[in-house]
Amino acid sequence: MSKNEMSIKINGNILEIIKGDITAQETDAIVNAANSRLAPGGGVAGAIHEKAGSELWEECKKLGGCRTGEAKITKGYNLKASYIIHTVGPIYSGSDDDPILLGASYENSLKLAKEKGLESISFPALSTGAFGYPKREAAEIAFNTIIEFLKNNKKPSHIRMVLYSEKDFNLHNEVLKNLLS
Repeated sequence: MSKNEMSIKINGNILEIIKGDITAQETDAIVNAANSRLAPGGGVAGAIHEKAGSELWEECKKLGGCRTGEAKITKGYNLKASYIIHTVGPIYSGSDDDPILLGASYENSLKLAKEKGLESISFPALSTGAFGYPKREAAEIAFNTIIEFLKNNKKPSHIRMVLYSEKDFNLHNEVLKNLLS
């Protein structure tokens, strides 16, 4: 395990965090930090649409958008992952609904992966880019939601949190260690 990876076991399942590119993950599914139209945009959504190819946008148009906290699934097209789970995290406003909706984005993505029988899934840090969610708080919500899910479910058995920058990786590593201590 390199200094840019951390892995723990929960209920026989693996939760790992790595520094890397979400579009390059070889898990059954990757999660798209989508907008409500599921349209190509900037950040994670733009990168995923660009690498997956134009067929992804054609399929997304048929899904009728996605509400905050919900999750929808498409094929992975030109990605290494077979599927893309699209979820819309909240645009941070400081309201009491923000953590509930962010947790729902992770939980509904995991439930959809489980329904499809997927063994592995990779997440970016949802809502922390253009949607402005404070990164430490978002990481705590993400890990609390994922850990709770893993305690009660056997699939997906491998959950990966993929952080693009060294700084974000270090922050998530610290948050996870604090939650486990």
